[in-house]
Amino acid sequence: MRYRLLAAAAALSLALAGCGSAPQPEASGGAATTLTVWFMRDSLSDALVQRFTDDFQRSHPGITLNVQIQEWDGIGQKVTSALASKDAPDVIEVGNTQVAEYAASGGVRDLTGKVAELGGSDWLPGLAEPGKIDGRQYGIPWYAANRVVIYNKDLFAKAGVTPPKTRDEWIDITTKLNKGGVQGIYLPGQNWYTLAGFIWDEGGDLAVKEGDRWKGVLDTPQALAGMAFYQRLQALGKGPKDSDEANPPQADVFGKGDVAQIISAPGGAVAIEKANPGLKGKLGFFPIPGKTADKPGAVFTGGSDLIIPEASAHPDEAYEVVKALAGEKFQLDMAKEMSYVPNRTSYAGALSGNEATAAMAAGAAVGHATPNSPNWAAVEARNVIKEYMTKVLTGGDAATAAKAASEAITTILNATS
Repeated sequence: MRYRLLAAAAALSLALAGCGSAPQPEASGGAATTLTVWFMRDSLSDALVQRFTDDFQRSHPGITLNVQIQEWDGIGQKVTSALASKDAPDVIEVGNTQVAEYAASGGVRDLTGKVAELGGSDWLPGLAEPGKIDGRQYGIPWYAANRVVIYNKDLFAKAGVTPPKTRDEWIDITTKLNKGGVQGIYLPGQNWYTLAGFIWDEGGDLAVKEGDRWKGVLDTPQALAGMAFYQRLQALGKGPKDSDEANPPQADVFGKGDVAQIISAPGGAVAIEKANPGLKGKLGFFPIPGKTADKPGAVFTGGSDLIIPEASAHPDEAYEVVKALAGEKFQLDMAKEMSYVPNRTSYAGALSGNEATAAMAAGAAVGHATPNSPNWAAVEARNVIKEYMTKVLTGGDAATAAKAASEAITTILNATS
């Protein structure tokens, strides 16, 4: 899901500015130092990579960057192998929810001492939290993308409604939209990242760590309240109860012109316009509403962190690369080029000129990540939460289904390899 989210988010445009630099380390012995940097396919444009490389090498004489583009397919094993080797890259881009898995291997450098220098108090929580394991910061937040509500402006105008600020308003306007053959919202039954946001808004969570053990907590009153809201909203459309937003592709459903809203990364607008070019210029965006008007709803923050392998032959120089990539100049250049949310909440104002990315940035400020257990990927792979949602939406008892799902999550997260 994180990869689909970021691929979709990379379709729009935003804004930029500049940063300063501290005294730079000299290459040992005056000899040229080559740093190997792994970026993922489609994370950055070729032009952006070239600008960064040129700028970094110009401001760091004696250091050459060897940027290598990696494929998402099979990257987990490739990174794990690299971390265990004696010839690892110096800097690696990793999915924010992957940091715990890699840190558990013992091959990732602890950067806790650099957090203050990197502006850690201002980081987006959804990027910073998964990079922090047992109180130590291994992953440095790099960029984010998250879901918003994409809406059909013509259908909103016809119904005489405007984007809501609260959940109650959202239910009200969606009910008004849900008339005359129009679906007020298309929300598939297994869109579990959206459910997670509702759970977080209620003060609940998917799983929590108690001492050395994890515990699934979908059966708490707070998590059940989040599921109850999802059920109310989902009922105001005709979304399937047993599949997610990819089956069928929700952009194609929205593109038919009779759906008022979907929940998607802003880049989903590109797919919608491809499905129906007649909707170009008729799409609006707003943050997922929260329980009160003073802040938007919580969202899952997808994105990437940067890590430095313990086996890096040049850890000090590698840190300078991380510092530059996480710094203001590159962050805002990347935001403009790639339509990502920068890693700091204070940079959100740079996105205000674009409705879609501004809505995304507003949500990112209250973003969360999935539990940072090395085993969380197995929870997703086994569709535990998706199956729970379908059971509830098809008439099953929510408390019973939530208890079973929580027990399954507990077992998976505490399993040892």
